Amino acid sequence: MYDPVCPIDYRYGRKELKEIFGETKRLQYLLDVEAALVRAHAKVGNIPKSVADEISKKASTIFVKVERVKEIEAETKHDIMAVTRALAEQCGNDAGKYVHLGATSYDIVDTANALQFTESTELIKNSLRELRKTLVELAKKHKKTVMVGRTHGQHTIPITFGLKMAAYAMEIDRHMERLFECKTRLFVGKLSGAVGTGAALGKNALKLQEEMLKELKLGVEDVSTQIVCRDRYNELIGVLCNISTSMEKFATEIRNLQRDEIGEVAEAFEVKKQIGSSTMPHKRNPITCEQISGLARVVRGFINPTYENSIQWHERDLCNSASERFIIPHSLVLTDWIVYQMNIVFKNLQVYPEKMKKNLEISKGLPMAESLMTMLISKGFGRGEAHELMRKVSLKAVQQNKSLKEVFIEENMNLNLLTENEIDNALKPENYLGAAEEIIEKVVKKLER
Repeated sequence: MYDPVCPIDYRYGRKELKEIFGETKRLQYLLDVEAALVRAHAKVGNIPKSVADEISKKASTIFVKVERVKEIEAETKHDIMAVTRALAEQCGNDAGKYVHLGATSYDIVDTANALQFTESTELIKNSLRELRKTLVELAKKHKKTVMVGRTHGQHTIPITFGLKMAAYAMEIDRHMERLFECKTRLFVGKLSGAVGTGAALGKNALKLQEEMLKELKLGVEDVSTQIVCRDRYNELIGVLCNISTSMEKFATEIRNLQRDEIGEVAEAFEVKKQIGSSTMPHKRNPITCEQISGLARVVRGFINPTYENSIQWHERDLCNSASERFIIPHSLVLTDWIVYQMNIVFKNLQVYPEKMKKNLEISKGLPMAESLMTMLISKGFGRGEAHELMRKVSLKAVQQNKSLKEVFIEENMNLNLLTENEIDNALKPENYLGAAEEIIEKVVKKLER
């Protein structure tokens, strides 16, 4: 026996997700489909009910062992034939001869895939729900926590940290919608034989398919080839890539805000034991956010082979098989993992409002130039005229290394534009937050209902 090679086996991923794609659970999904198949045959009168009962009883990893399936596959070089033979071996009273009756391998494989999709996406949806809840709590807590907004990496006008969190919460909410909306297109199986005609299933082919998939609580592929149409898989991986990209976006923001020269938030750090660097004792690195960013790129990397797998020769070739063994479990396990990790980061996030306030002061009032411009417009200035005045004032403040207030007061003395009280009010960041608080409250109301 060799040591694990893939980091998912020993480093990344939650136990619940990994079990869904483990050898034993995967075998059980295949056996569940085989059992549903024979019960469908019994319902339409193709085989005795006693036969279906016997096969159903033995269609369990209690009886059909992974090790035995591997032994048979080593001889047959065919994974599904190995499963069916291992199952048939366990069945008494000649019931084994009815195992896999009329089916082709991918009737079983793709239907088992759909069962895995059903269970794994439900867990991911639950992880997203927990993350959304955490973000809503942060939005509520920090709806008045003023910080500088940044575009192009530069200071702009004030926002609140709560507004940022509310935006993230709504992004997660949309991902939950996407997962829900693709269910009817994703949770689909097939029982239609080698090229989709169901010829080997006899006159009751369509009824058999309906009965088998109804029992498994899956939809029916309208028209299949040998496989379920892969546009469905494209959609799933696309949604997972979208979710993963949001996680990297959030993680990147935290990494940036944790930089020493900004220092507005930070990942939690276990002061007593956690080590940031093997050589620099002072380091407190955002390692979880960096892990999230790195793994999100791996998930997105699967989008290209997924789309290429949709291009099959005629009714199907085997090019999709090997790559899907990587794509499907890795994409689902890693997406769940980074959502789970992102929730831990936000739950324990250290937020520093005083540093946010201090950073607002770095630009010496320049982020409030728009506020003064707006005040001038309210006093009768044209928008272009007010913009040009504040542009010149801002440039002069930078050139002379003065605050915006100092330079504007000099201009105001000559032009008598605003009162001292009006200037002071316009320069207070907390007075120039627009509808931020109302927006946050609307988000909270929507997501907590």
